Amino acid sequence: MESILPVIICGGSGSRLWPLSRATHPKQFLSLTSEKSLLQMTLDRVSFLSQNPMLVCNQDHRFMVAEQLRSMDINASHVLLEPTQRNTAPAIALAAMKAQEAGEDPLLLVLPSDHVMNDQVAFAKAICHAAEFANDGMLMTFGIVPTRAESGYGYIHTGLELSDYAYVIDQFIEKPGQHLAEEYIQSDDYFWNSGMFLFRASSFLKELETYHCEMYAACLNIMHTQREQSEYVYFEQEAFQQCPSQSVDFAVMECTFISAVVPLDAGWNDVGSWESLWDICEKDKHNNVVQGDAQVHDSRGCLVKSEHRLVSLVGVDDLVVVETSDAVMIARKDQTQNIRRITEQLEREGREEHLTHRQVVRPWGKFDSIDKGERFQVKHITVMPGEKLSLQLHHHRAEHWIVVSGTAGVTCGDDIKLLSENQSMYIPIGVTHSLENPGKVPLELIEVQSGAYLGEDDIVRFEDRYHRM
Repeated sequence: MESILPVIICGGSGSRLWPLSRATHPKQFLSLTSEKSLLQMTLDRVSFLSQNPMLVCNQDHRFMVAEQLRSMDINASHVLLEPTQRNTAPAIALAAMKAQEAGEDPLLLVLPSDHVMNDQVAFAKAICHAAEFANDGMLMTFGIVPTRAESGYGYIHTGLELSDYAYVIDQFIEKPGQHLAEEYIQSDDYFWNSGMFLFRASSFLKELETYHCEMYAACLNIMHTQREQSEYVYFEQEAFQQCPSQSVDFAVMECTFISAVVPLDAGWNDVGSWESLWDICEKDKHNNVVQGDAQVHDSRGCLVKSEHRLVSLVGVDDLVVVETSDAVMIARKDQTQNIRRITEQLEREGREEHLTHRQVVRPWGKFDSIDKGERFQVKHITVMPGEKLSLQLHHHRAEHWIVVSGTAGVTCGDDIKLLSENQSMYIPIGVTHSLENPGKVPLELIEVQSGAYLGEDDIVRFEDRYHRM
């Protein structure tokens, strides 16, 4: 089989898995069904291919991507960083253009980063079948063999049979009503639309130029702004914002006459809701899924996930209960598709629980907001070995750092010190400061902020190794 370049799209937000999934930490980076995240499971899935994967992700998520790649000892060919979201068609077009830069024209296996698939052998066979037609210039997709009358998925209606395992696509169908879904499940001519593709880079770009020339031109313009740093590829935000936002289905696949579908029966699940997660998780004798510190009595068909506190369910059926450090969500299992209404309401009210967890990942480590009042905030900060926060100052707050464990290299104005356990440093308002971990173990400290304004945007950076100026 010809060499295939995996292209993994990591731009989703996964709002239907709130409160676990947030805008700053979406579901592809979460460990939901195993110790590995959904992204890491996707990387495992393509490990049999010879080429290092290319990833496309939100620029703000680049350090989570880097950490998850590092923990698996995987090198990406490139990580394309989107300064703003423009849906899947531009993401795939930029990946195709980047893949062609070395004068090559590879087959691209385009995969979402947040799906689950249990049968690796069936997946690999489907790729081999699709490659036969992709080599001849066709745009191939993979149709999931449906297991139920699902009204929440798009469908593919097949036409002419090309072989025992490939069909011309007759029609893409948006999410149908329940009645139509029940009709489709009775036919062998309908498959769920998986959002996975295999095609030659040039074939996709030619069809994009034909059917959406404005997007094609905008992507060429974006590529002219690219800046590489190691495997990361940055693009100018202004050029990105000029690009139309559209899915690959609408921009290309529903327009082209050279598309075909290969059926795939590999235990696929898009983990698009808590109900979907319940479907694929191991259950007790009463069909309950219990994760974390939770007790369930006289209850059936429930999913309960606790991250910090004991959660108890008594005498309830078919509920989803999810507890995090700053939110508790309770829903009927058949209503979990509507959780996004809660995140939309949080956004309208100007709250932050849909955006970020109490614990926030940073390129140098993480921090946990322990307590907060009108003029104070307390954080537990972890700085990983060898990492350093930016040289910065704050106009509206002072900070007091107390080292709990490890060694802290502290710059405060002209004063440079090494602090060890139980030692502290006061950072006055308006004073330039920085913090680093010169040691070989994580640095743990408590930060007490005080002042009139405690927002994360009260930062003036002068130097930053992570290019966040």
